[in-house]
Amino acid sequence: MRVELIEIDFNSEEAIYMQLRNQIIMGIATSRLQNGDTLPSVRQLAELIGINMHTVNKAYSVLRQEGIVSIDRRRGAVICIDCDKLNALEELKEDLQVVLAKARCKNISREEAHQLLDEIYDEYE
Repeated sequence: MRVELIEIDFNSEEAIYMQLRNQIIMGIATSRLQNGDTLPSVRQLAELIGINMHTVNKAYSVLRQEGIVSIDRRRGAVICIDCDKLNALEELKEDLQVVLAKARCKNISREEAHQLLDEIYDEYE
């Protein structure tokens, strides 16, 4: 994994471990990271980007819980995208329900939401 893919905003209100998690997910979505790629060790990544080892460990743990990485004693954290599509679709549905409810509260139309979703999805192709 190229560390230059990771940009931490230390002034952001978003937790650093979530920034790291999100950037790894974006790396996978944009094909900069591939299924089977090994992530740097917790210690190595922490030193390279200047954050605490526990922060990296927490990001990796969240990614493991989400089925995005597996933790192997010999190889470390490995991109291992969960092939259980039905569970992934159910998780996406739950996430989108809240996001779309918030959008409706802000008078965002179905068409506007679809257009935005298409624009975002097209970025990954």
